[in-house]
Parts: sequence; C-alpha cells; structure tokens
Amino acid sequence: MSIYKAGLIALLIPATLAGTAMAQDDTRPGPRIVFEEVDANNDGAITLEEIQAMGANRFANADTDGDGALSRDELLAQGQDRIERRVDRMLERLDTDGDGQLSMAEMEEARDGRRGFGRGPNPERMFERFDADGDGSVTQAEFDEGIARIMERRGHNHDR
Repeated sequence: MSIYKAGLIALLIPATLAGTAMAQDDTRPGPRIVFEEVDANNDGAITLEEIQAMGANRFANADTDGDGALSRDELLAQGQDRIERRVDRMLERLDTDGDGQLSMAEMEEARDGRRGFGRGPNPERMFERFDADGDGSVTQAEFDEGIARIMERRGHNHDR
C-alpha cells in the first residue's frame, strides 16, 4: 500500500467525524474563499480588482522572503496558517463547554445535526458505498474506486 493511500485511510476515519464540522464556515460547493483575504484594503467590500488580484496577493503573502518563488518552507507555513484558522473556527462552533477541546460527544452532536449544522458524513453509509460487492469488507480496489468517486464529485478528475 502506498504512503498516499495509507494517509488517506488514516484521514478517512477522523474526517468522517470532523468533515462537516470543519466545513461549516462554507457549505457551498467549490473552493473556500475567506472574505477578509479577498478584501485587500479592509473596507468591507470586494471589488473586481481585488478578486482579480487575489491569487497574486496570496502568492505575495506566502513569499515571505520576497524572492518571487515559494519554497517548501513557505508553502508549508501557508498551509499551516490555513489549518490553524480552520481549527480555530471549528473550536468556536463546536466546543459547547468552552474548555478549548472537542469531546467525542461534541463531535457526534455536530455530525448528527444536533448543533444546527446539518448532518455530517455517515460512516455506515460511507462503508456501504465503498463495499461495492456487499460482502462486508472493502478491498483495495473498492477503496480506490470509492476514493475516485469522491474526488470526481468534488471536481478532482486528475490522477491520485
């Protein structure tokens, strides 16, 4: 099994529980765009020019050494910043007891739609979709096909 596939398996289980919770800030399909990142002059409105400059602005913000190229460290730092913002939003929405941590009960509340976020991924339904032949287990081929279907639905038609 490749490292990529092992990583996907490792992410699939927690993603089943956390997927909806982390996506709560934007339930529309497509890329997630944060208003504040596009509103470059912070005037509370987005202009066409700001939208057109969005990619260049993101690049410039990530290019911390100003050399016109993104190093591995700069790319990792940019990704880490985005992850931290998503985790903070997730805690704000789901940490009902305010202890700065998410319990399994709080995660299940979000997944089951009891917090007003809608239903999250259902592990049983997901398993049924992956178990194409209905034999009660998922083979490597069934897993690969299930991931391919998910990626296709999300608009990722390139090879994994």
